[in-house]
Amino acid sequence: MNKPLDLLTLFFSLLLLQVFVLNNILFLGFINPYLYIVFVFLYPLKENRIPFLFYCFLLGISVDFFSDSGGIHAFSIITIAYLRLFFVKLYFRKVAADFQFFRLKSESFGKIFNFTATLTVIHHFIYFSFANFSFNNFSNVLLNTLYSSIFTLLLYFLGTTIFTTKE
Repeated sequence: MNKPLDLLTLFFSLLLLQVFVLNNILFLGFINPYLYIVFVFLYPLKENRIPFLFYCFLLGISVDFFSDSGGIHAFSIITIAYLRLFFVKLYFRKVAADFQFFRLKSESFGKIFNFTATLTVIHHFIYFSFANFSFNNFSNVLLNTLYSSIFTLLLYFLGTTIFTTKE
């Protein structure tokens, strides 16, 4: 996934999928998957994080533009993009020298699940906290975070299983 064309295709396919398909899904009245955050999981690790943070900002602000959400998606994805390196070091025990050889699909399922679940829950919690912006709705924030995270992770792992080729 190191080729610029592959990253550009991933960027636009996730953006279009989120904006035209997933934003129109409202399962049980409040569950909405946010699969565009997969970009954070699949972007290659590099020492220079500024371009990565910029691309994540562009993706988030594009989703905000189409969703009319005022920057909440951009803030949420920038936060998990910034925290990604910490969790890679925590869950996968990688150091800076390992970054160029790191591939998410070469790791064990348990580590991948912990990594993606943690970043997904953080993203969703930030998003729903700002979307509700009230302590009166804190139970709604937690429920939306939990159910939307489960739905997003289910779609991610289902998509990964379907669209990955065996090497």
